[in-house]
Amino acid sequence: MKERINNATELGQVPKEARKEHKGFQEWDLVSSKRDHPTILQILIDGRDSTAVDIEEQTLPTLVYLAREKRPQYHHNFKVGALNALLRVSPQISNGLVILTVDCDMYSNNSESLRDAMCFLMDEEKGQKIAFVQFPQNFDNITKNDVYSNSLKVGNEVEFPGLDANGGPAYVGTGCFHRRDTLCGKKYKNNYQIDWRTENDRRVEESTTVLEETCKTLASCSYKENTEWGKEMGLKYGCPVKDVITGLSIQCRGWRSVYYNPERKAFLGVAPTTLLQALVQQKRWSEGDLQIFLSQYCPLVYGHGKIPLKLQISYCIYLLWAFNCLATLYYVGVPSLFIHRGLPLFPKVWSIAYTVLKVYRTSQP
Repeated sequence: MKERINNATELGQVPKEARKEHKGFQEWDLVSSKRDHPTILQILIDGRDSTAVDIEEQTLPTLVYLAREKRPQYHHNFKVGALNALLRVSPQISNGLVILTVDCDMYSNNSESLRDAMCFLMDEEKGQKIAFVQFPQNFDNITKNDVYSNSLKVGNEVEFPGLDANGGPAYVGTGCFHRRDTLCGKKYKNNYQIDWRTENDRRVEESTTVLEETCKTLASCSYKENTEWGKEMGLKYGCPVKDVITGLSIQCRGWRSVYYNPERKAFLGVAPTTLLQALVQQKRWSEGDLQIFLSQYCPLVYGHGKIPLKLQISYCIYLLWAFNCLATLYYVGVPSLFIHRGLPLFPKVWSIAYTVLKVYRTSQP
């Protein structure tokens, strides 16, 4: 695959052999731009095909390529729009009950992460109430001194375990295993149970060609118009940090979440390596979180009576991140000025104690 990608890069186009093998390339030839094209969907590997095996003769899982329809007159909602399109298409092709979401710059670093997540979701006593299992966001390009604090140690090792104890961590958009039906708007009920065996036995009967044609409509721009997608179903629209709102809404429907930080990192990605990149990322996060706090999704309002007060307050740690910079600037600037001018930062304890003692003795007869 690497050689084929390099050859295509050197040629500046996809070779004819690859075009013949995958009809999706032929459809892209008719596209005017990456922001104006029809739905392109191809089932590359059909898991029902007994001939689809690896070098060890093990059956390969179903692999599908999907490029949802994009038109200039429709807002595509970036990553959230893509995930919602996948949520609509995937159940028609797969019987998977659990969905993993990862950012495009992240990869799996621990092959046991899926098993770990399923241990929580399939737990016979408490698993039926868990909507998603969140792994920490880690990076493999952290510099020696970590100048921009990309390791997120405070969040991963202190704040998120605290959230986990108060009702469940927030959804951060990557490294997270979800129950499919919770993402689709399902509310938790006390008698909720799921028969994993029955669901896993469900089979799709339609042929590959029929599935490809019927599923294209689900990924069209007009399909979500005048529907609950992006509101009560799927991931939420209308906010830069849509993942936080989505996780909050799931918890407000009665579900809880779990935070798991294994010794071997589950997923690794790419962190900002320059000051400009770090500032852009922090600005987007802080602006989006503050926007949530000032909107109808403020946990103190939206979560009132739905989630514990301690969890509402825990969310505010991130939603008021922008205001926290004032305290940081104070502690960075004021001590430096005091030291530069030779002024004490704190009152002299012994001097105060001596003065109090002197006043006390003077007042005695």
